[in-house]
Amino acid sequence: MKKFLLGSTAGLIALGMSVPAMAADLAARPYTKAPPAMVAAIYDWSGFYIGANGGYGNSRNSWSIPGFGSEGAFDANGAVAGGQIGYRWQTGAMVFGLEAQYDWSDMSGSQVSLGFVTTPGDAVEHAHVRSFGLFTGQLGYAWNNTLLYVKGGAAVTDNHFEHRFTGTSTVIDSASDTRWGGAIGAGLEFGLAPNWSLGVEYDHLFMQDRSLTFTAFGAPSTLDNTSQNLDLVTARVNYRFGGPAVTRY
Repeated sequence: MKKFLLGSTAGLIALGMSVPAMAADLAARPYTKAPPAMVAAIYDWSGFYIGANGGYGNSRNSWSIPGFGSEGAFDANGAVAGGQIGYRWQTGAMVFGLEAQYDWSDMSGSQVSLGFVTTPGDAVEHAHVRSFGLFTGQLGYAWNNTLLYVKGGAAVTDNHFEHRFTGTSTVIDSASDTRWGGAIGAGLEFGLAPNWSLGVEYDHLFMQDRSLTFTAFGAPSTLDNTSQNLDLVTARVNYRFGGPAVTRY
């Protein structure tokens, strides 16, 4: 029995001495680097951009003849299409911008004249907005890739006016002018892909009242006072130069 206890004790001592040696022979535990912090991509609206637009416009025209009075008001409406170029810079959620826009226009309309030639109704007044331009500043608020903005500035229109015989539509006389005024508007724009955005915009143009001298065969014929206000709704697509997003930890 004593021999058995002595042998067991010796075996346990030998095993205890071998454990540290075995542990020393084991490979060191590999070091694992902590995963990087989460990074959120934040859309950045800053940079130069160029784009195209198209939509619908309406021009409200009021005519009057000096010494006779009002001839009434009518709408000239139709399609518009053109382009824009601008620059935006973003600080926090606020976005500031400057933009120039030029559009071709097919806005046209007419009404029967109440006081032309000799008999009321023997002539038609016709108006055509051939093109317009906007030079505006923008102030917007961005929710990542969604931008809501207001705008305001100067506007210019290129117009052509005519008197035509009611029965035959033959032109009696005509006048053209370039008219300056003011513009206000608002828009909503979405960043769809790197550098590309799509939006919709509404603009109202307050144009000058003008006295127009109509001419027939190069000679003055009639004088009309005209006023003009425009409403525009356009869809827009822009390409922005520069990176579409910044990172925030």
